[in-house]
Amino acid sequence: MIDHPIHPDAATVIEEMGGSAANFAARQLTRRIASSADLVLAMTLEHRDAVLDRAPQKLNRTFTIAEAARLASEFGAQTVADLAVLRGQLKASELFDVPDPIGQPREVFASIGTQIADLLLPILELCQRSGSLGRLS
Repeated sequence: MIDHPIHPDAATVIEEMGGSAANFAARQLTRRIASSADLVLAMTLEHRDAVLDRAPQKLNRTFTIAEAARLASEFGAQTVADLAVLRGQLKASELFDVPDPIGQPREVFASIGTQIADLLLPILELCQRSGSLGRLS
């Protein structure tokens, strides 16, 4: 939620994985934020579509985290541009949403944290290759 701190269980999971939630700030996605990103990652198809409502020109750079990870790890995407080219290889019937852990026990936060970390690895490797680590949203 905008202007709210990170959920305590999410912060704990991030810190247990070696990250820091200290500078977390929830903010409203704006056209400007979306437009300035080299790659926009969403947790759900609904979130992805909301990004595209605000910045339709970012279609080729907006994916769910699961879509981008699969395209990078299974379909050989080497750059952000490759993600868009290969998107058609994904089946529309596949689920690409990361579940929302809010309201769930801490164990669910940990499980989803692990899922997100696993999904990020091939994406970060792709971004490093294509020089897109600076402006992720």
